[in-house]
Amino acid sequence: MSVTNQASRNTQALGPVMLDVVGTTLTAEDTRRIQHPLTGGVILFARNFEHRAQLTMLTQAIHAARPGVLIAVDHEGGRVQRFKTDGFTKLPAMRLLGALWDRDVLAATKAATAVGYVLAAELRACGVDLSFTPVLDLDYGESSVIGDRAFHRDPRVVTMLAKNLNHGLALAGMANCGKHFPGHGFVQADSHIAIPVDERKLDDIIGADAAPYDWLGMGLAAVMPAHVIYPKVDKHPAGFSKKWLGILRRDMGFEGVIFSDDLSMEGASVVGSVVEGAKAALQAGCDMVLICNSPDKADQLLAGLSLNDEAKLAQSAARLAALVPSSSAPDWDSLQKDAAYKAAKKLAQSLQTK
Repeated sequence: MSVTNQASRNTQALGPVMLDVVGTTLTAEDTRRIQHPLTGGVILFARNFEHRAQLTMLTQAIHAARPGVLIAVDHEGGRVQRFKTDGFTKLPAMRLLGALWDRDVLAATKAATAVGYVLAAELRACGVDLSFTPVLDLDYGESSVIGDRAFHRDPRVVTMLAKNLNHGLALAGMANCGKHFPGHGFVQADSHIAIPVDERKLDDIIGADAAPYDWLGMGLAAVMPAHVIYPKVDKHPAGFSKKWLGILRRDMGFEGVIFSDDLSMEGASVVGSVVEGAKAALQAGCDMVLICNSPDKADQLLAGLSLNDEAKLAQSAARLAALVPSSSAPDWDSLQKDAAYKAAKKLAQSLQTK
């Protein structure tokens, strides 16, 4: 089935809220939330994983509860990899790919493609549709939360390595999501627990941190903005800023999905309650908002969010549905026999020792 047909089939199913589930199996409350008309996605965490068979049963249960729903995870490699045991390949931190680039450009591009392919193939074999990767932040050596998640300090290197990683994802039938627009690498504070402020001017940010989003162009399927305030540009964090998301849409011509970062993070608290934050993000231009690690707040959001712009909702739903894989994936046992996968896995694993 083509992406277009898949999107058309699932458009009505996908609301603008992505939420999580409590444990390793669905509870009645999980199912109720997933089946809510405003829900369009489910994000998984390490607490949702015991082993591959359990993960596969969980994703099957989620898809059964809400056909067409988008199942996602933060699974980048390095310290941000939710599933690490029972056969999942230990993926390298992206900084290792940047270090390899400095020694051998062609080897680094090949390795980036291999990492993307292994990452996506293993997730898809267990029923996960999307990973929130790649990180496009620049490695200034200052950020407490980005650190070795970033490929490199040079935006040109970040762009090329991300392009190759995205190619690997696509070979396994998975879309991509660049984050954290326009850039989280310059500030030291962690937006999970603080409200980072970047005092630089617009031109400085556009010319460096945001450049990979522009250069990747149509190669980006989705983008997640940063919970960072850039006061010389706008008083609102980027994910709640009509100005920043307008730059992404208008000036950079981005037509894919814009996800908010988690509304329960401290960096989102300046906007107000979770319902106020969701409204602000959607009004600024986000297509989907995330609420994680707080079932009570998820219930508040589903109960309190009212949306009247039917045209925007339909446009966002179509964009979201295009992220749902359009073809079936091989199961785990079949994947292990695949020559391309085995070669890519060997290359990805070799990076840990270089």
